Amino acid sequence: MRIATGSFTHESSTFTTVETTRDCFMQRFGYLRGAEVIECFDGTNSAVGGFLAGCREHGYELIPTIYAGAPPSAPVPRDVFDEILGDMLGRIEAAGPVDGVLLDLHGAMVAEGIDDGEGHILEAVRQLVGEIPVIAQFDIHSNVSPAMVEFGDVLIGHETYPEIDQEERGRECAEVMHRVLEHGLRPVMALSRIPLMWGMNQVTAHPPMRQLIEYLHRIEARPGVICGSVATCFPLADIPHMGASVYVAADGDAGLAQGCADELAAWIWERRADWQAPMPSTAEALKEAEEVGRYPVVLADRNDNTGGGAPGDSTGMLRTFLERKLDQACVLYIVDPEAVALCQRAGAGARLRLEVGARSTPLQGQPVTMDAEVVALGDGHFRYEGPRNRGLAGNMGPSAHIRQEGVHVLLVTRREQPYGVAFSLTMGLDPRRMRYVGVKSAAHFRGGFEPWAGWIQVVSEPCVHSPEGLTYRNLGRKVYPLDDI
Repeated sequence: MRIATGSFTHESSTFTTVETTRDCFMQRFGYLRGAEVIECFDGTNSAVGGFLAGCREHGYELIPTIYAGAPPSAPVPRDVFDEILGDMLGRIEAAGPVDGVLLDLHGAMVAEGIDDGEGHILEAVRQLVGEIPVIAQFDIHSNVSPAMVEFGDVLIGHETYPEIDQEERGRECAEVMHRVLEHGLRPVMALSRIPLMWGMNQVTAHPPMRQLIEYLHRIEARPGVICGSVATCFPLADIPHMGASVYVAADGDAGLAQGCADELAAWIWERRADWQAPMPSTAEALKEAEEVGRYPVVLADRNDNTGGGAPGDSTGMLRTFLERKLDQACVLYIVDPEAVALCQRAGAGARLRLEVGARSTPLQGQPVTMDAEVVALGDGHFRYEGPRNRGLAGNMGPSAHIRQEGVHVLLVTRREQPYGVAFSLTMGLDPRRMRYVGVKSAAHFRGGFEPWAGWIQVVSEPCVHSPEGLTYRNLGRKVYPLDDI
Protein backbone atom coordinates (compact mmCIF):
# COMPACT_ATOMS: atom_id res chain seq x y z
CA MET A 1 0.00 0.00 0.00
CA ARG A 2 1.15 3.53 -0.84
CA ILE A 3 0.16 6.27 1.62
CA ALA A 4 0.77 9.97 0.91
CA THR A 5 1.40 12.33 3.81
CA GLY A 6 1.60 16.08 4.21
CA SER A 7 1.95 18.54 7.10
CA PHE A 8 0.49 22.05 6.91
CA THR A 9 0.03 23.56 10.38
CA HIS A 10 -0.59 26.96 11.88
CA GLU A 11 -2.44 28.24 14.95
CA SER A 12 -3.84 31.61 13.94
CA SER A 13 -4.66 34.38 16.41
CA THR A 14 -6.92 37.09 15.05
CA PHE A 15 -5.91 39.36 17.95
CA THR A 16 -2.11 39.28 17.87
CA THR A 17 0.15 41.96 16.43
CA VAL A 18 2.65 39.34 15.20
CA GLU A 19 2.41 39.07 11.42
CA THR A 20 2.61 35.78 9.54
CA THR A 21 4.85 35.80 6.48
CA ARG A 22 6.25 33.25 4.06
CA ASP A 23 9.49 33.31 6.06
CA CYS A 24 7.60 32.11 9.16
CA PHE A 25 7.18 28.74 7.46
CA MET A 26 10.97 28.54 7.02
CA GLN A 27 11.52 28.69 10.81
CA ARG A 28 11.30 25.90 13.39
CA PHE A 29 12.17 22.82 11.31
CA GLY A 30 12.20 24.57 7.94
CA TYR A 31 10.02 24.12 4.88
CA LEU A 32 10.71 20.50 4.00
CA ARG A 33 10.01 18.59 0.80
CA GLY A 34 10.01 14.90 -0.05
CA ALA A 35 12.74 12.88 1.65
CA GLU A 36 13.67 15.87 3.83
CA VAL A 37 10.46 15.24 5.80
CA ILE A 38 11.54 11.70 6.65
CA GLU A 39 15.07 12.77 7.54
CA CYS A 40 13.77 15.37 10.00
CA PHE A 41 10.97 13.46 11.75
CA ASP A 42 11.90 9.77 11.65
CA GLY A 43 12.14 8.43 15.21
CA THR A 44 10.82 11.63 16.81
CA ASN A 45 7.78 12.39 18.95
CA SER A 46 5.81 13.96 16.12
CA ALA A 47 2.81 13.19 13.96
CA VAL A 48 5.01 12.25 11.01
CA GLY A 49 7.20 10.13 13.28
CA GLY A 50 4.05 8.24 14.27
CA PHE A 51 2.86 7.94 10.67
CA LEU A 52 6.24 6.47 9.72
CA ALA A 53 6.33 3.98 12.58
CA GLY A 54 2.74 2.86 11.95
CA CYS A 55 3.19 2.46 8.21
CA ARG A 56 6.37 0.43 8.68
CA GLU A 57 4.54 -1.86 11.08
CA HIS A 58 2.00 -2.67 8.38
CA GLY A 59 4.45 -2.76 5.48
CA TYR A 60 3.12 0.40 3.84
CA GLU A 61 5.17 2.89 1.84
CA LEU A 62 4.79 6.41 3.24
CA ILE A 63 5.24 9.04 0.53
CA PRO A 64 6.13 12.44 2.02
CA THR A 65 5.09 15.61 0.22
CA ILE A 66 5.80 18.67 2.39
CA TYR A 67 6.20 19.85 5.95
CA ALA A 68 5.11 23.48 6.47
CA GLY A 69 4.62 24.64 10.04
CA ALA A 70 4.91 28.21 11.26
CA PRO A 71 4.90 29.42 14.89
CA PRO A 72 1.49 30.72 16.02
CA SER A 73 0.80 34.26 14.83
CA ALA A 74 -1.76 36.26 12.84
CA PRO A 75 -3.85 34.72 10.02
CA VAL A 76 -1.86 33.38 7.08
CA PRO A 77 -1.72 35.64 4.00
CA ARG A 78 -3.89 34.16 1.27
CA ASP A 79 -1.10 33.96 -1.31
CA VAL A 80 1.12 32.06 1.14
CA PHE A 81 -1.73 29.72 2.08
CA ASP A 82 -2.57 29.01 -1.57
CA GLU A 83 1.10 28.50 -2.46
CA ILE A 84 1.73 25.94 0.29
CA LEU A 85 -1.54 24.08 -0.26
CA GLY A 86 -0.86 24.03 -4.00
CA ASP A 87 2.59 22.59 -3.41
CA MET A 88 1.19 19.81 -1.22
CA LEU A 89 -1.60 18.97 -3.67
CA GLY A 90 0.83 18.97 -6.59
CA ARG A 91 3.15 16.56 -4.83
CA ILE A 92 0.29 14.24 -3.87
CA GLU A 93 -0.79 14.19 -7.52
CA ALA A 94 2.78 13.64 -8.72
CA ALA A 95 3.13 10.64 -6.40
CA GLY A 96 0.86 8.66 -8.71
CA PRO A 97 -1.86 6.30 -7.48
CA VAL A 98 -2.03 6.19 -3.67
CA ASP A 99 -4.25 4.11 -1.40
CA GLY A 100 -4.72 6.70 1.35
CA VAL A 101 -3.63 10.06 2.76
CA LEU A 102 -2.37 10.85 6.27
CA LEU A 103 -2.38 14.55 7.11
CA ASP A 104 -0.74 16.43 9.98
CA LEU A 105 -2.95 19.49 10.56
CA HIS A 106 -3.66 21.76 13.51
CA GLY A 107 -7.34 22.61 13.55
CA ALA A 108 -7.03 26.34 14.25
CA MET A 109 -5.68 27.82 11.03
CA VAL A 110 -7.19 30.99 9.63
CA ALA A 111 -6.11 32.49 6.32
CA GLU A 112 -7.07 35.79 4.74
CA GLY A 113 -10.60 35.29 3.47
CA ILE A 114 -10.79 31.74 4.91
CA ASP A 115 -12.05 31.28 8.46
CA ASP A 116 -11.71 27.49 8.24
CA GLY A 117 -8.22 26.69 7.02
CA GLU A 118 -8.33 22.96 7.72
CA GLY A 119 -11.79 22.56 6.24
CA HIS A 120 -10.47 24.22 3.08
CA ILE A 121 -7.39 21.94 3.04
CA LEU A 122 -9.40 18.76 3.58
CA GLU A 123 -11.91 19.71 0.88
CA ALA A 124 -9.09 20.36 -1.59
CA VAL A 125 -7.42 17.04 -0.79
CA ARG A 126 -10.75 15.22 -1.09
CA GLN A 127 -11.42 16.74 -4.51
CA LEU A 128 -7.98 15.61 -5.65
CA VAL A 129 -7.89 12.02 -4.36
CA GLY A 130 -11.54 11.03 -4.54
CA GLU A 131 -12.91 8.29 -2.31
CA ILE A 132 -9.69 6.89 -0.83
CA PRO A 133 -9.38 7.28 2.98
CA VAL A 134 -8.15 10.65 4.27
CA ILE A 135 -7.16 10.61 7.95
CA ALA A 136 -5.81 13.62 9.84
CA GLN A 137 -4.20 14.26 13.22
CA PHE A 138 -5.41 17.40 15.03
CA ASP A 139 -4.22 19.53 17.95
CA ILE A 140 -6.30 19.46 21.15
CA HIS A 141 -6.82 23.23 20.66
CA SER A 142 -8.86 22.89 17.50
CA ASN A 143 -11.92 24.84 16.41
CA VAL A 144 -13.55 21.94 14.61
CA SER A 145 -15.97 22.83 11.82
CA PRO A 146 -18.60 20.74 10.02
CA ALA A 147 -16.46 20.94 6.87
CA MET A 148 -13.51 19.27 8.60
CA VAL A 149 -15.72 16.36 9.62
CA GLU A 150 -17.37 16.20 6.19
CA PHE A 151 -14.20 15.97 4.13
CA GLY A 152 -12.02 13.85 6.44
CA ASP A 153 -12.83 10.17 6.88
CA VAL A 154 -11.35 10.13 10.40
CA LEU A 155 -9.97 12.96 12.52
CA ILE A 156 -7.89 12.07 15.58
CA GLY A 157 -7.04 14.74 18.15
CA HIS A 158 -4.40 14.79 20.84
CA GLU A 159 -5.47 13.38 24.20
CA THR A 160 -2.82 15.05 26.33
CA TYR A 161 -2.19 18.61 27.41
CA PRO A 162 0.67 19.36 27.53
CA GLU A 163 0.52 17.71 24.12
CA ILE A 164 3.12 14.98 24.29
CA ASP A 165 1.28 12.22 22.40
CA GLN A 166 1.96 13.29 18.80
CA GLU A 167 3.76 10.06 17.89
CA GLU A 168 1.13 7.94 19.65
CA ARG A 169 -1.71 9.65 17.82
CA GLY A 170 0.22 9.36 14.55
CA ARG A 171 0.49 5.61 15.08
CA GLU A 172 -3.25 5.53 15.80
CA CYS A 173 -3.93 7.30 12.49
CA ALA A 174 -1.86 4.69 10.65
CA GLU A 175 -3.62 1.85 12.51
CA VAL A 176 -7.06 3.17 11.56
CA MET A 177 -5.86 3.51 7.95
CA HIS A 178 -4.80 -0.15 8.07
CA ARG A 179 -8.21 -1.22 9.37
CA VAL A 180 -9.96 0.74 6.62
CA LEU A 181 -7.79 -0.59 3.82
CA GLU A 182 -7.54 -4.23 4.87
CA HIS A 183 -10.29 -5.02 7.38
CA GLY A 184 -13.33 -3.34 5.83
CA LEU A 185 -13.73 -0.59 8.43
CA ARG A 186 -16.34 1.96 7.25
CA PRO A 187 -15.80 5.13 9.29
CA VAL A 188 -18.49 7.77 9.67
CA MET A 189 -17.80 10.94 11.62
CA ALA A 190 -20.06 12.97 13.90
CA LEU A 191 -19.47 16.37 15.49
CA SER A 192 -21.07 17.88 18.57
CA ARG A 193 -20.21 21.55 18.99
CA ILE A 194 -20.34 23.12 22.45
CA PRO A 195 -20.97 26.87 23.04
CA LEU A 196 -17.94 26.95 25.31
CA MET A 197 -14.65 28.81 25.40
CA TRP A 198 -12.50 26.48 27.49
CA GLY A 199 -10.46 28.15 30.22
CA MET A 200 -7.06 27.20 31.60
CA ASN A 201 -8.30 24.19 33.56
CA GLN A 202 -7.35 21.66 30.88
CA VAL A 203 -4.19 19.84 32.01
CA THR A 204 -5.06 16.22 31.30
CA ALA A 205 -2.95 14.72 34.09
CA HIS A 206 -5.04 16.56 36.70
CA PRO A 207 -8.74 16.59 37.62
CA PRO A 208 -11.19 17.40 36.14
CA MET A 209 -9.56 16.85 32.72
CA ARG A 210 -8.30 13.45 33.82
CA GLN A 211 -11.89 12.32 34.41
CA LEU A 212 -12.90 13.69 31.00
CA ILE A 213 -10.22 11.69 29.19
CA GLU A 214 -11.19 8.57 31.16
CA TYR A 215 -14.80 9.07 30.03
CA LEU A 216 -13.60 9.51 26.44
CA HIS A 217 -11.70 6.21 26.66
CA ARG A 218 -14.80 4.41 27.96
CA ILE A 219 -16.72 5.69 24.94
CA GLU A 220 -13.94 4.57 22.59
CA ALA A 221 -14.15 1.07 24.09
CA ARG A 222 -17.81 0.66 23.10
CA PRO A 223 -18.61 -1.79 20.27
CA GLY A 224 -18.68 -0.04 16.92
CA VAL A 225 -16.79 3.08 18.05
CA ILE A 226 -13.51 3.62 16.21
CA CYS A 227 -12.19 6.64 18.10
CA GLY A 228 -13.22 9.91 19.65
CA SER A 229 -11.62 13.24 20.47
CA VAL A 230 -12.26 16.36 22.55
CA ALA A 231 -11.27 19.77 21.20
CA THR A 232 -10.94 22.39 23.92
CA CYS A 233 -10.93 25.13 21.23
CA PHE A 234 -8.43 27.82 20.31
CA PRO A 235 -10.02 30.87 21.94
CA LEU A 236 -7.89 33.54 20.23
CA ALA A 237 -9.69 33.26 16.89
CA ASP A 238 -12.71 35.50 16.30
CA ILE A 239 -14.43 33.19 13.80
CA PRO A 240 -17.90 31.59 13.67
CA HIS A 241 -16.80 28.05 14.59
CA MET A 242 -14.58 29.03 17.53
CA GLY A 243 -15.48 26.82 20.46
CA ALA A 244 -15.10 23.44 22.09
CA SER A 245 -16.41 20.24 20.53
CA VAL A 246 -16.44 16.45 20.60
CA TYR A 247 -15.96 14.45 17.40
CA VAL A 248 -16.40 10.69 17.15
CA ALA A 249 -15.91 8.09 14.39
CA ALA A 250 -17.97 4.90 14.32
CA ASP A 251 -17.96 1.87 12.02
CA GLY A 252 -20.79 2.46 9.56
CA ASP A 253 -23.21 3.76 12.21
CA ALA A 254 -23.86 7.49 12.03
CA GLY A 255 -26.39 7.33 14.85
CA LEU A 256 -23.89 5.69 17.20
CA ALA A 257 -21.22 8.29 16.35
CA GLN A 258 -23.59 11.21 16.91
CA GLY A 259 -25.03 9.77 20.10
CA CYS A 260 -21.59 9.28 21.64
CA ALA A 261 -20.45 12.76 20.62
CA ASP A 262 -23.58 14.38 22.03
CA GLU A 263 -23.34 12.38 25.27
CA LEU A 264 -19.81 13.49 26.04
CA ALA A 265 -20.53 17.06 24.91
CA ALA A 266 -23.46 17.23 27.34
CA TRP A 267 -21.24 15.95 30.17
CA ILE A 268 -18.70 18.68 29.38
CA TRP A 269 -21.37 21.39 29.17
CA GLU A 270 -22.88 20.44 32.53
CA ARG A 271 -19.46 21.11 34.05
CA ARG A 272 -18.76 24.27 32.04
CA ALA A 273 -17.69 26.28 35.10
CA ASP A 274 -15.15 23.59 36.04
CA TRP A 275 -13.03 24.26 32.95
CA GLN A 276 -12.34 27.84 33.97
CA ALA A 277 -9.49 28.77 36.32
CA PRO A 278 -8.43 32.09 37.90
CA MET A 279 -5.21 33.75 36.75
CA PRO A 280 -3.69 36.08 39.37
CA SER A 281 -0.99 38.62 38.64
CA THR A 282 2.64 37.68 39.17
CA ALA A 283 2.72 39.73 42.38
CA GLU A 284 -0.38 37.99 43.73
CA ALA A 285 0.98 34.58 42.81
CA LEU A 286 4.31 35.29 44.53
CA LYS A 287 2.47 36.15 47.74
CA GLU A 288 0.61 32.85 47.59
CA ALA A 289 3.81 30.98 46.73
CA GLU A 290 5.48 32.21 49.91
CA GLU A 291 2.50 30.95 51.89
CA VAL A 292 2.66 27.55 50.18
CA GLY A 293 6.43 27.32 50.65
CA ARG A 294 7.23 24.69 47.98
CA TYR A 295 10.12 25.45 45.65
CA PRO A 296 11.03 25.92 42.88
CA VAL A 297 8.02 28.13 42.18
CA VAL A 298 7.10 28.11 38.47
CA LEU A 299 4.89 30.97 37.25
CA ALA A 300 3.49 30.71 33.72
CA ASP A 301 2.54 33.90 31.86
CA ARG A 302 -0.36 32.53 29.82
CA ASN A 303 -1.17 35.78 27.99
CA ASP A 304 2.31 36.24 26.50
CA ASN A 305 2.58 32.60 25.43
CA THR A 306 4.23 32.59 22.02
CA GLY A 307 2.58 29.19 21.56
CA GLY A 308 -0.70 31.10 21.25
CA GLY A 309 0.69 33.75 18.89
CA ALA A 310 1.80 36.39 21.42
CA PRO A 311 4.95 38.46 20.78
CA GLY A 312 6.82 37.04 23.79
CA ASP A 313 8.22 40.37 24.98
CA SER A 314 5.76 41.52 27.66
CA THR A 315 7.50 42.87 30.76
CA GLY A 316 5.00 42.54 33.62
CA MET A 317 6.56 39.40 35.06
CA LEU A 318 10.16 40.61 34.69
CA ARG A 319 9.34 43.98 36.28
CA THR A 320 7.75 42.25 39.28
CA PHE A 321 10.73 39.91 39.73
CA LEU A 322 13.11 42.89 39.75
CA GLU A 323 10.96 45.06 42.00
CA ARG A 324 10.71 42.21 44.50
CA LYS A 325 14.50 41.78 44.30
CA LEU A 326 14.08 38.04 43.98
CA ASP A 327 17.14 35.86 44.35
CA GLN A 328 17.77 32.71 42.33
CA ALA A 329 15.08 33.71 39.84
CA CYS A 330 14.86 33.49 36.05
CA VAL A 331 12.54 34.44 33.18
CA LEU A 332 12.26 32.17 30.12
CA TYR A 333 12.21 33.70 27.50
CA ILE A 334 11.92 37.34 26.40
CA VAL A 335 11.98 37.87 22.64
CA ASP A 336 14.18 40.91 22.05
CA PRO A 337 16.55 40.80 19.06
CA GLU A 338 17.72 44.39 19.68
CA ALA A 339 18.79 43.65 23.25
CA VAL A 340 20.50 40.45 22.09
CA ALA A 341 22.48 42.41 19.49
CA LEU A 342 23.63 44.91 22.14
CA CYS A 343 24.76 42.07 24.38
CA GLN A 344 26.66 40.47 21.51
CA ARG A 345 28.49 43.71 20.81
CA ALA A 346 29.35 44.08 24.49
CA GLY A 347 30.51 40.46 24.80
CA ALA A 348 30.24 37.87 27.54
CA GLY A 349 31.27 39.23 30.93
CA ALA A 350 30.38 42.81 30.05
CA ARG A 351 28.06 44.99 32.09
CA LEU A 352 25.69 47.40 30.38
CA ARG A 353 22.54 49.38 30.92
CA LEU A 354 19.89 47.72 28.81
CA GLU A 355 16.27 48.35 27.87
CA VAL A 356 14.58 44.96 27.80
CA GLY A 357 11.29 43.85 26.22
CA ALA A 358 8.04 45.51 25.09
CA ARG A 359 9.43 46.50 21.71
CA SER A 360 6.63 44.99 19.63
CA THR A 361 3.69 47.10 20.89
CA PRO A 362 2.77 49.19 23.97
CA LEU A 363 0.14 46.53 24.70
CA GLN A 364 3.07 44.44 25.96
CA GLY A 365 3.89 46.97 28.70
CA GLN A 366 6.90 49.27 28.94
CA PRO A 367 10.56 48.30 28.45
CA VAL A 368 12.39 47.45 31.68
CA THR A 369 15.73 49.13 32.36
CA MET A 370 18.30 46.61 33.59
CA ASP A 371 21.86 47.07 34.84
CA ALA A 372 22.78 43.75 33.32
CA GLU A 373 25.77 41.44 33.27
CA VAL A 374 26.10 39.41 30.10
CA VAL A 375 26.58 35.93 31.51
CA ALA A 376 26.64 33.99 28.23
CA LEU A 377 25.94 34.29 24.51
CA GLY A 378 24.74 31.61 22.12
CA ASP A 379 23.50 30.88 18.60
CA GLY A 380 20.27 29.34 19.88
CA HIS A 381 20.78 25.81 18.56
CA PHE A 382 19.83 22.86 20.76
CA ARG A 383 17.98 19.55 20.62
CA TYR A 384 14.71 18.83 22.41
CA GLU A 385 15.05 16.13 25.05
CA GLY A 386 11.31 15.55 25.41
CA PRO A 387 8.75 14.62 26.11
CA ARG A 388 7.40 17.19 23.63
CA ASN A 389 9.35 17.34 20.33
CA ARG A 390 11.70 14.63 21.58
CA GLY A 391 14.63 14.23 19.21
CA LEU A 392 13.94 17.30 17.09
CA ALA A 393 16.40 20.15 16.59
CA GLY A 394 15.45 23.56 17.99
CA ASN A 395 16.73 27.04 17.28
CA MET A 396 16.01 30.14 19.37
CA GLY A 397 18.24 32.31 17.17
CA PRO A 398 21.05 34.48 18.57
CA SER A 399 20.53 34.56 22.33
CA ALA A 400 21.90 36.11 25.51
CA HIS A 401 21.82 35.11 29.18
CA ILE A 402 21.80 38.29 31.27
CA ARG A 403 21.59 38.88 35.01
CA GLN A 404 20.77 41.72 37.34
CA GLU A 405 21.67 40.67 40.86
CA GLY A 406 19.61 37.52 41.52
CA VAL A 407 17.33 37.72 38.45
CA HIS A 408 18.44 35.89 35.29
CA VAL A 409 16.81 36.45 31.88
CA LEU A 410 17.22 34.51 28.64
CA LEU A 411 16.87 36.89 25.71
CA VAL A 412 16.09 35.21 22.38
CA THR A 413 15.55 36.17 18.77
CA ARG A 414 12.96 33.60 17.76
CA ARG A 415 9.56 33.05 19.39
CA GLU A 416 9.11 29.71 21.12
CA GLN A 417 7.85 28.67 24.51
CA PRO A 418 10.06 26.60 26.85
CA TYR A 419 9.09 22.93 26.63
CA GLY A 420 11.99 21.87 28.86
CA VAL A 421 15.42 22.91 30.09
CA ALA A 422 17.54 21.79 27.11
CA PHE A 423 18.00 25.25 25.62
CA SER A 424 18.53 26.93 29.00
CA LEU A 425 21.36 24.51 29.77
CA THR A 426 23.16 25.53 26.56
CA MET A 427 23.12 29.09 27.94
CA GLY A 428 24.61 28.15 31.30
CA LEU A 429 21.31 28.41 33.17
CA ASP A 430 19.69 25.48 34.97
CA PRO A 431 16.14 26.45 36.00
CA ARG A 432 16.01 23.41 38.29
CA ARG A 433 18.49 25.18 40.58
CA MET A 434 16.43 28.37 40.70
CA ARG A 435 13.97 29.32 43.43
CA TYR A 436 11.60 31.23 41.12
CA VAL A 437 11.08 30.39 37.45
CA GLY A 438 8.94 32.50 35.12
CA VAL A 439 7.96 31.05 31.75
CA LYS A 440 6.08 32.48 28.77
CA SER A 441 3.75 29.52 28.33
CA ALA A 442 0.27 28.23 29.18
CA ALA A 443 0.81 24.53 29.86
CA HIS A 444 3.28 22.95 27.43
CA PHE A 445 6.12 23.79 29.81
CA ARG A 446 4.67 21.28 32.28
CA GLY A 447 5.98 18.30 30.34
CA GLY A 448 9.55 19.33 31.13
CA PHE A 449 9.05 21.37 34.33
CA GLU A 450 6.33 19.67 36.39
CA PRO A 451 8.49 16.67 37.46
CA TRP A 452 10.76 18.97 39.50
CA ALA A 453 8.58 22.02 40.24
CA GLY A 454 7.50 22.58 43.82
CA TRP A 455 4.47 24.74 42.96
CA ILE A 456 3.00 25.96 39.65
CA GLN A 457 0.62 28.85 38.97
CA VAL A 458 -0.63 30.32 35.71
CA VAL A 459 -0.56 34.13 35.87
CA SER A 460 -1.90 37.03 33.83
CA GLU A 461 0.09 40.10 32.81
CA PRO A 462 -0.76 42.85 30.29
CA CYS A 463 -0.38 41.62 26.73
CA VAL A 464 -2.04 41.68 23.31
CA HIS A 465 -3.92 38.56 24.49
CA SER A 466 -5.08 39.89 27.86
CA PRO A 467 -8.65 38.53 28.20
CA GLU A 468 -10.12 41.88 29.21
CA GLY A 469 -8.86 43.44 25.98
CA LEU A 470 -10.37 40.93 23.54
CA THR A 471 -13.56 41.85 21.67
CA TYR A 472 -15.34 39.17 19.64
CA ARG A 473 -17.49 40.29 16.70
CA ASN A 474 -17.79 37.24 14.45
CA LEU A 475 -18.95 34.34 16.64
CA GLY A 476 -22.58 34.67 15.61
CA ARG A 477 -23.81 32.92 18.76
CA LYS A 478 -23.53 33.08 22.52
CA VAL A 479 -20.47 31.39 24.02
CA TYR A 480 -19.79 30.69 27.71
CA PRO A 481 -18.21 32.37 29.68
CA LEU A 482 -18.32 35.39 27.35
CA ASP A 483 -22.09 35.14 27.74
CA ASP A 484 -24.06 34.05 30.80
CA ILE A 485 -25.60 30.84 29.43
